[in-house]
This record gives sequence, structure tokens and C-alpha cells, in this order.
Amino acid sequence: MTLHTTTLGERGSLVAFCHGLFGQGKNWTSIAKVVAEDHRVLLVDMPHHGRSSWPERFDYVDVADRVAGLFGADDPVALVGHSMGGKAAMVLALRHPDVVERLCVVDVAPVDYESASEFTGYIAAMLALDLDGLEHRRDADAALTEAVPDPTVRSFLLQNLRRGDDGWSWQPNLEVLGRDIASLSGWPEAELAAAAPYEKPTLWVSGQRSDYVRDEYAAAMDHWFPRNRRVTVKDAGHWVHSEQPQVFTEVLRRFLR
Repeated sequence: MTLHTTTLGERGSLVAFCHGLFGQGKNWTSIAKVVAEDHRVLLVDMPHHGRSSWPERFDYVDVADRVAGLFGADDPVALVGHSMGGKAAMVLALRHPDVVERLCVVDVAPVDYESASEFTGYIAAMLALDLDGLEHRRDADAALTEAVPDPTVRSFLLQNLRRGDDGWSWQPNLEVLGRDIASLSGWPEAELAAAAPYEKPTLWVSGQRSDYVRDEYAAAMDHWFPRNRRVTVKDAGHWVHSEQPQVFTEVLRRFLR
């Protein structure tokens, strides 16, 4: 299993970024460049995404354990994770607390989200795209317009479309992600039954317009991460760091200090 990573910065403590579903490590580049002024930064292509390998299944314990192999207790990491990457980061901190110095979770909670229909629809639309008949990227954009009408979301998904010597292909492991969507939207409560709460500093950053971090999730957040504090960013939805990058970056830098 190979995880593709990109490094920035040459001094300071280690900070690693874990992207969400359909993302890539490079999605964090602009924020990472600012953080790299004071820290060594690692951008991770999560399993099943980007230039990282595709395991046979998706579950958060497997993903978290694979990413944990990048770190060591002698150089503990400040881990930042958004959405899917946030859940993986939480599981990693709970299973390997010795390698995580502090944790920043972006717009996701340690709960089972019962509906994943939005993401299921995206995967179905991406798989239905006729890659063999595709000539230009704009043709893919046009073909996805009906299923994915939001141009921002469509542009984000199309970042995963790559053209190689053998033609067009999707970088994410769409078949497995679609098959295991219940695990992706869930939370591995049973697998974490023996895990102790993560007692180190934890920051939750959520978007004011998002419903991924609700008041009713506070009990689970406090149970697993008792030393948490929460920041809600105005005029932001689920992609807080993309919608309000300056605010997010300042909040993160203060937490890292």
C-alpha cells in the first residue's frame, strides 16, 4: 500500500492535512503554504484517492491505520482533517494517540450520518460518464451538468479526471467508494469499543450554513474528545476552508501555536 504525500516547510512541528471524499492532498495547498511558514507540512492523498493506492475495501479503521504509518511517537503530528478525512483523523487519534499531538476536525462529527444519497448520486454520475468517448474536459463538464448542476461541485469532481496514455480515467476508487458508502458515511463505534477517549487538544471548525456538526452531536464529540473547543465560521458551508480560507487559516494557526 502506497500513500502519496507532498511536503512543504523545513522547520517547526509536523502538521498533516487529510482531505475529504473526492479530494486530494493538493486541495490544501494554499492553506498549507501559510502554515509551512512555521511548520513542516505533509499533504496526504488518502487511500482510494489521488495518487495513493486502492485497498480492497473502505473502512475508517483501515484508512486510519494506513495513514498512521506515516507518523511516529518521536515526531508527533498535528492532524487536520475535513469531512471523510476528519473522520479518519479522529479514528487515527483514538487508535494511535501517541503519534497525534493535537487534532483539528473540519465540519464533521463522530456519528453515523444515515443518508449519503448526495454522494451516491455523484459517484453514479461519474461512473456513468463515457470516458472512451470523451475528447475534452469541457465535454465531461457538459455531461455531468444534469446530475451535478452546481458548477463549483462539478469543477471539484472533475479535478479527479485525468488523461494518460491510455485515455481518461478517474483517480478515486469509485467502485469501492460506492459499494462501501455506508461505511464512509458511518462511524466505527463497535471497532472503537476498546479505545479510550483522546485527551489531547481538539479543535472543531464548522461552517455556519452546514448541518454536519449539530447540537445533538455534542455528546459524542465530548465523549470521544473531552478537551475540545468549537469554532463556527460565518458565511461558510461544509467546505469551510475553501469558502473562508483566510478565517480558517487564522483559526488554525492560533490553534497550532
